[in-house]
This record gives sequence, structure tokens and C-alpha cells, in this order.
Amino acid sequence: MKSQEFIQFDGIGLAGLVRKKEVHPKELIEAAITRIEEVNPKLNAVVNKMYEKAINEASQNKCSGAFNGVPILLKDIQQEVAGELITSGSNAYKNYCATEDSEFVRRLREAGMIFLGHTNVPEFALMGITEPKASGPTRNPWNTDYTPGGSSGGSAAAVASGMVPIAGASDGGGSIRIPAAYTGLFGIKPTRGRTPVGPSYGRIWQGASVSHVLTRSVRDSAAILDEISSVEKTSAFTPLPFYGSYLEELSKPVSKLRVAFTVKSPLGRDVDPNCKEAVYQTAKLLESMGHMVEEKDAPVDGRKIGKSYITMYFGEVGATIASLQGNLGRKVTMKDVEPSTWMLGLLGQSVSASEFVLSMREWDEAAIAMERFHETYDIYLTPTTASPPAKIGELDLKPSEEKLIKAVSKFGMGKILKKTGIVDQLVEKSLSRTPYTQLANLTGQPAMSVPLWKTSSGLPLGVQMIAARGREDILYRLAGVLEQTGQWIDVKTNEVFAQ
Repeated sequence: MKSQEFIQFDGIGLAGLVRKKEVHPKELIEAAITRIEEVNPKLNAVVNKMYEKAINEASQNKCSGAFNGVPILLKDIQQEVAGELITSGSNAYKNYCATEDSEFVRRLREAGMIFLGHTNVPEFALMGITEPKASGPTRNPWNTDYTPGGSSGGSAAAVASGMVPIAGASDGGGSIRIPAAYTGLFGIKPTRGRTPVGPSYGRIWQGASVSHVLTRSVRDSAAILDEISSVEKTSAFTPLPFYGSYLEELSKPVSKLRVAFTVKSPLGRDVDPNCKEAVYQTAKLLESMGHMVEEKDAPVDGRKIGKSYITMYFGEVGATIASLQGNLGRKVTMKDVEPSTWMLGLLGQSVSASEFVLSMREWDEAAIAMERFHETYDIYLTPTTASPPAKIGELDLKPSEEKLIKAVSKFGMGKILKKTGIVDQLVEKSLSRTPYTQLANLTGQPAMSVPLWKTSSGLPLGVQMIAARGREDILYRLAGVLEQTGQWIDVKTNEVFAQ
């Protein structure tokens, strides 16, 4: 199979060819490798390659399952393959190899998928862009001057350029939905606890982070969730049960939905007109389908949500840096991580236990408020992001900011820095471009980004739809219908894919 033929199929399509014995899994793997080698030099999406192991596995063809022989790339954090590098986007882990498969990887393997490598991530998956110092920036296939978003930016660029039809991703504050929005893909963050996090973890980011995939087709996403979702005994969270098949939901009619929408930033900041228009046009489309659509804000305080998210973020970065000592075998210094990571860690050390607990209570209060909200509305529609993709390097630290971080580090001024009001400033700076996605992470709700709009310059923009906890079925059913409309973006028309 030639790479140009390979890229025309989604994962289910490729699995069908294998099942009918029209192609051998080895042919799929070789076609995917050819495609990666063709376009990865332009995009820098794949940072760890497992070609030899993948070819050997495909040659044996001992796989079975719904995705038998289908190639997949994994995200370079928490999606471990035994014996393979997993760097988390940091030079501090540049020589670290996983000792066992993660549960997420194990379930994909049972589904018959074959792993080709890991995709680029920002250091410790902390940013909404993918520009780690360890391996350099990943570029957007629609325009390589721009970011594909993050933290699953490498996976997004890989799928949007045809390297693979499906790639592993995770979402702790929008890291599936943001890159999906920026690259014209479909991405859904499942309900908290729906997908596995073990065996090394019982929770990630206090339950805010959930693993899943980025795909070109809705049916691939739904079928993967069917394969990987089941109760994990060691997980800290158990979701509301779903006894059906997400893939089968796509063939069911969509009943009349009650949709609330907003274009206001939860932080009260400006929202790009393109992002607003994407929501307005989607609202009109839904209304034309017979759904009840009403402009209505969520019953939560956006600034409180932002601050509680950032508090967790600081604490988790502080814990990550502290845990590095075991890997390095010595005291961790500022030179071991990127300057912004170090600063976040210092702020994390200044967060008290009571502050952390109070921030977690905000999560629960928001979850309760949103459950009540969804007694009236089935879907909450917002922009996925408040801004189009940034240019590569646009969000780099300024020299003055790097000097400040060095001074803070040298004199141990984390607590003093916190008193200056920098936390509020960081909430504004970090979340102003992407203020919509964190809510679902904190409340545990499923949320998806759907590719229904482009900017005036031709870059994709997604719209976000949030449902009540446990109701991925509603989201998939609606996405399946929207995928058949003329508004759905055809990713095969992007700059790199079309070459």
C-alpha cells in the first residue's frame, strides 16, 4: 500500500482492509512509516520512533481485535511502552525507559493496534503549545508558521498530516480539545475515570487529566473509547456506567436537544471575532436541525475556576520537580528543567495545604452547579479557544521574564513572588487564549471540540460542546450528525496533507 492510498482511510477503514485480507498489517505499518518520513521533517511531530519493533509485530500478524494491524502514535507522557523511551518532553528524562506498558497502552494493544512511536509534547505537558526545548517546536500542518496547540500538539500534527489516522492524547486543561481545534480534528475528553490511568497512577492532576485519542473521524474516536473504557480497579475514580457502544450511538437518531451557548470569556477578556463567529454559526446550524438554542452562561465563576485550576497546576508542577530527584539521583536544580517550569514549581512550593484543599472544593461546587445546569440544558456550547493558533515562538518567555525567574530561584523568593499578585497575572496570561476548556476538567464532564470553522486566513477553529457527566453518548451522537454537514472541516485539504 502506498502512503497516498494509506492516508485516505481512517482507522476503522484500515482495520476493515486487514479483516478482508485486502492488505497485510505489515503493509499498513510500512505505509505509515513512509508517510512519517515524508512529512515529519516539516512538522517535528514524532520524537521517538519504534519502527523495527512495529514491523516485526506486524509481520507476525498475531494481533486480533477491532483495530487489528492499525498503526498508532502515542503521546510522550504517561503512555508508556515497556522498554521504550518516555521523556515527558523534558531533558531531565531524556534517558528514561518505561519498565511496563501503561494500562492505556495495554488496552490499545489488545484492540490490535501497533505502536510506531511517541509524539512531541511541551515539558511535562504543561502548555497549550508544543515547543519544548528538549526537541523543538511542533508545527501546524495547515500553516507551519503556527502552533498546532498543546499539550497533545505532536499527536494532532501527526493525525492532521496523515501520518496515522489515530494518535494517543490526554487532556488536563484542554490538551485534547485545543490541538483538535487548531488542526481541524475531532477530539473528546471523556468523563473523569472513563479511561485508564494505571498502573503507575490512581489519578493524574487530581483527576483533571484524562487520556483518549485524536482522530480525523468521529467513528474512530467512538470505537477507541469502546475498546479502552472499563472499570480500572486501581483508579481513584469510577464514572457513571454506560452499557452500550459509543460506536453504535452514531447510527442512532439525535432527539431534540436543549443547547445553551456563550461567546463570553469566563475571565472577562476579549474573544477573537473568528472564535465568536464559529459559535454563532454552529448555534444557527443546530437551530436549523430543530434543536432548542439559547444564549446562556454557565452558572460558575470563571475567575474562581481559573484560579483553582492554576493552584492545582502549581502544586502538580512542584510535585513533579520534587520527584525528579529520584530519577536524577541528586538534588534538582533550575538547569534541569525549562525556566517557566522552574518558576511554576517554585510557586507550587508556596501553595499551602489549606489553599490546595480550598481550590479542590471549588471543583466540587462547580460540578454540582453544572449538574443542575444540565437538568435544563443537554449541551453547553462555547468556543474551544478564545484566540486562533499563535505563531511559533510568539508565546516564548521574554528575556526580562527569564531574568526574573533566575533571581527568584537564586534568592528563594517563591513566597514573596506569590504575594505580588503574580498568581492572578499568570491566570490571565496562561488562560486568556484558552479560558473555556478547564471547566470540564475540574467538573469531570465530557467535552468535545468539533471542527466546524476556519479563520479568515484559513486556520481551523473548533467549537466546544460539554455534556453532563457520563453522557459521552449524547456528544458522539451529535458529532456523528455534524460530521455529515458541509460545515465539517476536511482535514485532507491542509497544506501538508495535500502535498
